[in-house]
Amino acid sequence: MGVVLVAVLLIVGAVAAVAYQRRLSQPYGAVSDLDAEAEAHRWVERLGGSLSTLDARGNAAAAQALTDAAERHRAAQGELTTARSGAQYAMASQTALEGLHYIRAARTSLGLDPGPALPDLGTGAITARDGRVTVDGRTYAASPRPGDATPYYYPGGVVGGRQMPGGWYSAPWWKTALVAGAAGAGGVILADAVLDGLRRPHGGGPMGGPGGFGGLGGLGDFGGRF
Repeated sequence: MGVVLVAVLLIVGAVAAVAYQRRLSQPYGAVSDLDAEAEAHRWVERLGGSLSTLDARGNAAAAQALTDAAERHRAAQGELTTARSGAQYAMASQTALEGLHYIRAARTSLGLDPGPALPDLGTGAITARDGRVTVDGRTYAASPRPGDATPYYYPGGVVGGRQMPGGWYSAPWWKTALVAGAAGAGGVILADAVLDGLRRPHGGGPMGGPGGFGGLGGLGDFGGRF
């Protein structure tokens, strides 16, 4: 009996030692697949709950933002279902986070408190002085607030290799740009976007992609998918 107990203790100790060594070998701040999975579930559930409690009340801008949020929710659910790695779970989190930015936009349009702050997508935001954006040779009105001339919200992202800020626009130019990019040879997006008067560095967001997260260690660690 004593021999068996000693053998069991040795096995348990060896397993614990291996697990500890693996943990030490991870880069500082790295997130495990399990942590990333839990984080993704949390964002997707939060988005679903937000959608179930908000009504556009005939507000066209809010209705459009909620439609886009619902699309992000469906996409995030699909990504969560097929995710098997930390990076894939992070993508589901990113998609759900984009949906939550749409929720905040809808609440703002309805005159409601937008709710708790969200991790920044890393692409900046339209300011009152920007006024317009040029995409593929066409110019659109842009504003930090919804209005009759700017009823379409975009949370921000990378289009054609350029960071495009979040804000309200006169038309959903990004949908055409992204579809064209998906169909183009080599996945090259056709939109040649230049924000008038806005100069921002070209690079990924906090997640390594278009406004994405670098490491999902919780809200504070969000550091892209468009």
